[in-house]
Amino acid sequence: MRLENKVAIITGAGSGQGRASAKLFAKEGAKVIIAEWNEENGKKVEQEINDAGYEALFIRTNIAEEENVLELVNEVMDRYGKIDILFNNAAIGFSARSKYKMAPLLETPLEDWNNILGINLNGTYLMSKHILPIMINQKSGNVVNNSSLNGLLGVTGADAYSAAKGGIIALTRVMAVDYGKYNIRVNCICPGAIDTPMISEVLDDPEIAKNYEAGPLGRVGKPEEIANAALFLSSDESSYITGLIMPVDGGWSAI
Repeated sequence: MRLENKVAIITGAGSGQGRASAKLFAKEGAKVIIAEWNEENGKKVEQEINDAGYEALFIRTNIAEEENVLELVNEVMDRYGKIDILFNNAAIGFSARSKYKMAPLLETPLEDWNNILGINLNGTYLMSKHILPIMINQKSGNVVNNSSLNGLLGVTGADAYSAAKGGIIALTRVMAVDYGKYNIRVNCICPGAIDTPMISEVLDDPEIAKNYEAGPLGRVGKPEEIANAALFLSSDESSYITGLIMPVDGGWSAI
């Protein structure tokens, strides 16, 4: 029960890494808020957690809309009176290629660039902007941001995505410096290739899958492996860690 009685908001908790984290956090004693845009997925995860005897609340949330973020924060505060953990996990990636162009910079339309950054970077900004004051008032809090290997390495083909993920890394560091004096820790996970709906269609291509499997551990990661990292950074086990940029990538960043 490493998160006993903690109130944890996880964005994008309706699938993939967010779903795995929501289930693990709840099992470890947290009251989990599933901040998810997809209502069907969000309600399903909420039911899975509650049926298992733990506590979860789904709140439909568009993290790119400030008014919607404020509504989420107010609802959580009205119900629980505190927010202990924020896991900024939600993002769009390759699975959104039918809606937004994932391409090199010269081939990326401005509208798609702005929309990708609006969700992947601005969403982290907006959630943090409206939850940090609560944590400052509590004189405690824990923020975990989910970036990507794309934010660390020159991974081609999705430059708006990479720019947003690189921005999250820089934002993590400055947040850790600015808010440490309030007993707030801010850390960042950089997943490599994780077997989630975001890249499932990419992994269906044998050549691409072969490249993903060429890292030191020779395989793609599992959502639960990201959830375990998020749990560690959200718990007291990491109480002297802040400003950390943690690759969870099977060793890709070591190459």
